Amino acid sequence: MDKKYLIGLDGGGTKTKCVITDFNLHPLYTCQGGPSNFLLIGTQKVSETILSLILESTSYLKVSPDQVASILIGTTGAGRPSDAQKLKDDFLLYAKSKGYSFNSFNVDSDARIALEGAFPGSPGSLLIAGTGSVIFGKDKNNRIHRVGGFGKLIGDEGSGSTLGRRGLNQIAKDYDGRGEKTILTEILKRDFGISDSSQLITEVYRNNFDVASFAPKVIEAAQNGDGIAKKILDEESDELLLHVKSIYNMIDEEILKLCLIGGTIATENFYSKMFIKKIEQYLSNIKIVSAENPPEIGAAFMAKAML
Repeated sequence: MDKKYLIGLDGGGTKTKCVITDFNLHPLYTCQGGPSNFLLIGTQKVSETILSLILESTSYLKVSPDQVASILIGTTGAGRPSDAQKLKDDFLLYAKSKGYSFNSFNVDSDARIALEGAFPGSPGSLLIAGTGSVIFGKDKNNRIHRVGGFGKLIGDEGSGSTLGRRGLNQIAKDYDGRGEKTILTEILKRDFGISDSSQLITEVYRNNFDVASFAPKVIEAAQNGDGIAKKILDEESDELLLHVKSIYNMIDEEILKLCLIGGTIATENFYSKMFIKKIEQYLSNIKIVSAENPPEIGAAFMAKAML
């Protein structure tokens, strides 16, 4: 029986995308299922999702799972080899309990497959700035380099969580009269119904207020001319610039391609425009490009490389 198919999966915190391709990486069918952050929801639930997507793909093409030469999932939570190995082992056990075995099944991080999808077989870098921030780079020897990604307590510079936290901090100072007036205070009242320090403390510490959700409001305030908000964006975009400079120094390329991912910098807004302008001004050896392929194709590419 010919083993002539590859499957790549892109696992995130809200959904898992799956593609089955031929051996030349031409997509034949795509589908999606539930989340894949196994550190949060457990390997059992994620294994169920993975197996159902594999079976949906093979069923659609009317082929046997045996005809899939290699499968790879890149997912949130699989950044450390020991965690990736746990999902791999647990999935293979679960699949076996359902009567399935696979020729080759591997687990890697969501960032790794995004990098491979964006720059298949060539060097490049990927700056992710959404709720958190991290930059990955791949050199000509296929080695992976990483800068940032230290999380909200000691890292995440330039990210949504940091913009939101700094914006709320300025509102707290405004309430106390120990900081400058800012329109952020009015925006918080208008959009979240929070109008004093007592309410703000309760929402943040008792009701788990989503701090990153305030980041777009900081960007809005800056766009409307608020000096405090502008200062936050200026300083945090400088922090992202440091991430890019650092990865450039690690990867021996005259011109380094950079792909932007994440809500704060990959969508067109006041903050992303500010950041891109700084790249053009200060880092002329960085070329901002679009990803060649989505992460799930990157996963299929890596699945083939595993053979």
